[in-house]
Parts: sequence; structure tokens; C-alpha cells
Amino acid sequence: MSSVRKILITSALPYANGPIHLGHLVEYIQTDIWSRFQKQRGHHCIYVCADDAHGTPIMLRAQSEGITPEQLIARISEEHQQDFAGFNIAFDQYHSTHSEENRFYASYIYNQLKANNHISRKTIKQAFDPEKQMFLPDRFIKGTCPKCGALDQYGDNCEVCGATYSPTELKDPKSVVSGATPIEKDSEHLFFELGHFEPMLKEWTQGGHLQTQIANKLSEWFESGLQKWDISRDAPYFGFEIPGEDNKFFYVWLDAPIGYLASFKKYCDQHSINFDDYWAKDSDAELYHFIGKDIVYFHALFFPAMLAGAGFRTPSAIFAHGFLTVDGAKMSKSRGTFIMASTYLKHLNPEYLRYYFATKLNSRIDDLDLNLDDFVQRVNSDLIGKVVNIASRCAGFLVKRFDGRLKETYSDIAFDLYGDFIDKGDEIAALYEKREYGQAMREIMALADKANEYIANTAPWVLAKQEGKDEELHESVSLGINMFRALMIYLAPVLPETANRAWKLLNLDPKKQMWKNASIPLMGQHENRVEKINEFEALLTRVEMIQVEKMLEDSKQTLQAAAPAAEKPATTESVFDPIAPEITIDDFAKIDLRIAKIVNAEAVPEANKLLKLTLDIGLGERQVFAGIKSAYEPEDLIGKLTVMVANLAPRKMRFGLSEGMVLAAGPGGKDLFILNPDEGAQPGMRVK
Repeated sequence: MSSVRKILITSALPYANGPIHLGHLVEYIQTDIWSRFQKQRGHHCIYVCADDAHGTPIMLRAQSEGITPEQLIARISEEHQQDFAGFNIAFDQYHSTHSEENRFYASYIYNQLKANNHISRKTIKQAFDPEKQMFLPDRFIKGTCPKCGALDQYGDNCEVCGATYSPTELKDPKSVVSGATPIEKDSEHLFFELGHFEPMLKEWTQGGHLQTQIANKLSEWFESGLQKWDISRDAPYFGFEIPGEDNKFFYVWLDAPIGYLASFKKYCDQHSINFDDYWAKDSDAELYHFIGKDIVYFHALFFPAMLAGAGFRTPSAIFAHGFLTVDGAKMSKSRGTFIMASTYLKHLNPEYLRYYFATKLNSRIDDLDLNLDDFVQRVNSDLIGKVVNIASRCAGFLVKRFDGRLKETYSDIAFDLYGDFIDKGDEIAALYEKREYGQAMREIMALADKANEYIANTAPWVLAKQEGKDEELHESVSLGINMFRALMIYLAPVLPETANRAWKLLNLDPKKQMWKNASIPLMGQHENRVEKINEFEALLTRVEMIQVEKMLEDSKQTLQAAAPAAEKPATTESVFDPIAPEITIDDFAKIDLRIAKIVNAEAVPEANKLLKLTLDIGLGERQVFAGIKSAYEPEDLIGKLTVMVANLAPRKMRFGLSEGMVLAAGPGGKDLFILNPDEGAQPGMRVK
């Protein structure tokens, strides 16, 4: 193993204005697995997080509840930490942005930027609620996106096209607080001159610190020029006052990422660690941020520029992930698929979800679908039917026939088989390191299949009934237990609670079950030898669909969900069919058309008209089923550019999940043409 690394890991800070749901947990589970893996490899790894506790939404909610903002964020923090603990998320430090550490670093960084002429002033026209007599924060104004025309978007960024803008640029704005149309009012604001850091950011974003899709997307922002960033907000506002200013507060997005430094400083003070060893410009430590793809702009442009301008180091890498869908669609309150962490924990084992997410997670920014039928089948098949099954089959024979004692010698066959488990360790570790958890789980389950095949072939339940077969029986179940233990070491980052139960079964010290120990079997005369194992107790139990159904019912926010519309049968419609119901220009403006590159195309054997296309839209790949099989050979499409509807809700089909729609035109048959933009087009560009 390589020398010990110093690693600092963060997850994005959850906002202290609501509960944790399963969509949030994708990130925290992904990060926690990586943190646990690094520690199991023997590295000095620290995982910090905090509640993002500032902003007008928190102030207004506290007012509506008749409590102070401090009381509100203290309560939410306790709830968040309880939810995280329920899913075995093991932070080394969990803090709050409303802390003295964060006040210090926010003020320090601001003063450093100001001293180096990276802060400017400008009087701006700002949205003002005439009924509530207050300036409106960006997230308390909704309207039409000025870039793509999407409706019902917040005042700072569009969730459809990802654009950022000033609230005054929003079309048809309305105050979320009162419903009034905001008026414009002058106010002097402070700005961070992001453009001063353009050369540095160009080099940093293209320097291997970001996933390729993210780096390519950010290059678009440089083409249009980096804009100065408004970092101040007017009173009333819950946050830190800006040093040297009257009634001006730091915008929540300034002090939120600084919360990473603050949380780590709290940890340093409690554990006698030198803060500068990790955050100084010349630090040799590794610093990684796990975030959702929706907040890349803040983390990959603003935050590195702020750090550099204030004399701190920049991150080693930022790892972005996609969003969570449930059964191929956005999480829905009416269907019960908008599932809170606490609701899940009432019905299901958290390790089920940790494992299922791990089987779907990779190093890309693809969205992750929680298919509930597949969830039940995968957990029962892999964890119960393969992994736990090994221990349950072998432990009983060891205890009853051999007093729980493992055999101390191997036959050549047994030695070679266990060698396969040892040999796979480095490969599985490399997959964890690269965050290719899904592939790692497949490799681990392939080993579990080998172990079960060995047990089936040696059939200890048969040997136990035969005279003179004790040696063979003892080797069969002893090797089975050793293979199980190796599997649990490899699965421990994903299933920490189940692993601890396994260590109890095997009479092992949990602190000594490091990655390297998988190569040392429990049998034989050495320090890792186990005297005797305990009687088997269920490590996990099967998950039943009824449990999932009860969870969904418990999650519903209304007494009765609206009945879904009947799905129209798939038919070949004539161009002379009656015109569909009339839509407005606002309906049309919701459609987000993007240039897409066809990176792969293949026939769908079960379908007469469908091709399965893999499309690159510049920020992750999408899978789309298109009815153009009659017009194109799959190989002729690879490399072509086309246009797709990028914001079409995913549709679960018999052949898989379709995540968009390719535009095509023509009378049909062979005369069916996809659009092929000119060579100047790039994947992800919007078609207007």
C-alpha cells in the first residue's frame, strides 16, 4: 500500500430550513463510502460538514414559528444529524455556518479580497416588496428565466438551463413572500471581481480538478466573460454583518462554502491539528469536495477564486453527482416518492439504501434512479442470497461440529481459491478510489458467486452426514467463513453496521479489519487467528415489497393522489390526425432543446421501430429510445449531432428508461430524418 495520505473531505452543506430526503442522501452516502474506504486503507482522512444556516428564508420561517433564527437552526441541526446518523453517515465534525469560526474566516477572506482590490461597489436597482417593505432575496422572487424562458424560476439561477443572473433580469417577477409585483429600488452593493481571476480559473478548471463534463460546461462561461458577483444583502437579513459596513450582510453563498474551513477549524481545535497543514497555499494535503451538479458554478468558480485571492490553497478536486429519480421520474409528494430520511428509517434498514446507491454510483454526473422493484430484488439477491448466505451456511457447522474453531491448514484447491479473493483486493480498491462504486459492487458480487459455487460444490450439508469426511467438512466451512470475511472487508465502506455484526460473529476486533487484513486468513497460527466464532445470528433480513409500499403511503402528503391519465397506446399516427389540444407560448417556452452528440446507437431486439441512443448533451450522457429504426442503421448514427428535448420527464419503458426525445421529421419509413446541426455546434448548446 502507498504511504499514508492526508485527506480532507467535505459534502455540500444542507440548508437549515427543512428535513433531509433521499435525494440529499445520494451525496452523503457517496461521500461517506469514500471516507470510510480511505480510513480502512490506513490513510489519515477527515470528513467535515455543517448546516448552511443563513439567509432570509430562515429568518422568515423563524418569524412564522414565533421563534428566533438561532432556535430554528439549532432544532434543524439536531434533526439533520439524527437523520445522518440513522444512515450511518460518519462525519468527523458537523458544525454550523452560524459559528464564530465561520464569522472569522468569512471576514478574513473578505478583508483579504478587499485589501487586494478584488471588491468593488456599485449602486444597483434591486427588487423590493412594497407590501412587506423589504428587499427581496433572490430565492424569494420567482418568474420567467431571461435566458431560456423557463417558467417559475428563482431569482438567482434557472434550474432548467443552469444560467445565473440578477433578480432584476427575471421576467414577470412575483414576490414569494406576499405575491406582490416587486418594484425596483436603489441600493449600494458590494461585488467580488470574479473576472480578475479568469486566467487562474481557466487553468484550474482545465487542470484535472473537475470531471470532463463539468470542465467542458464551465468553458462556456469563459466565452461570455466572468461577471462580478454581488456578495452583499440588505437588512433585514439573518447572517454575518460585513466588516466596516452598516446594515450590509454577507450573501449566504459567500459564507456557505467558507463553512468547510470553519468546520475543519473546529475539528482542529478539538484534536490539536494544524489548520494550515490542510489549507495553506503550500499544503501537501488532499482536499476534495463532493457536491451536486446544480451548485458547480459556486464551487468551481467563485470558491476557488475567493480562496486564491485570500491566500489559501484550492481544492485538489471537486466531485459532482447527478440527481435522484424514483421509478424513472422526479420525486413526487402525491405518489409518495418524495421520501424523507426519517420516513425511510421507520420502515427499512438504511444499509439497503446504502448498498443500492452504491450499485448505481460512478464517477460521472449521471442521474441515479431508485427503481423500487429492482431495489427489493437487488438487496435480497445480493446481500441476503449471496453474501449473508455464505455465513449462514457455514457458521452453524463450525459451531456444532468443531466448537466454532476454524481449520488451520489449507488444501491447494482452497489456497488457490482464497488467493482469488486476495488478488481482487487491489482492483476493487482502485474502483473505490475512482468512485466507481457500481463496478466495485459487481466485482465483489462476482467473488460472492465464487464462494457460493464452492460451497455448493463441496456441499457441507452432505459431508456432515458421511463418515470420515470431517476434514473435508472442516475445510469447506472454514474457507467459506474466510471468504465471507474478505467480502465483508470489501463491503465495509458501504455496509458498516452489517460489517460490525459480522466482526461480532467472527470474534474480531473491528479496528483491525483494515483493507490489508483481507490478505491474511483467519486460520493458521498468526496474530490474526481466531480462536472460535460465535453462533450465527441474522445479519440482515429480506426486504419485502409490503415494507416499501407502507413507506410510500407514509410519505404521501395528500390523502389521495390525483389519478394518472390513461396512457395512449403506441400507434403510428397519421399526419392528418386531429390537432392536439391548444397550447400557449408559455407552454412552448418550457421546452429545452439541446444539441446532442450520438456517442452510441444500438438496435432494440424486442422492438420493431426503436433504436437505443446514448446522447452527450455536454453535461452528462442520456439514454433515449427513438423510433427511427426504419430509417437508420445504428452504426451510421454514431458521431452525428442531433437535437433533443432535454427537459422531458424520464419515461420507464419495457426496454429501459428513456431520458429525453430526439427530434425527427418526415412522412415515415425510410424518409425519417434526424436534424444534423452544422459542425460549429457543440453538445449542450441550446437551440433557439
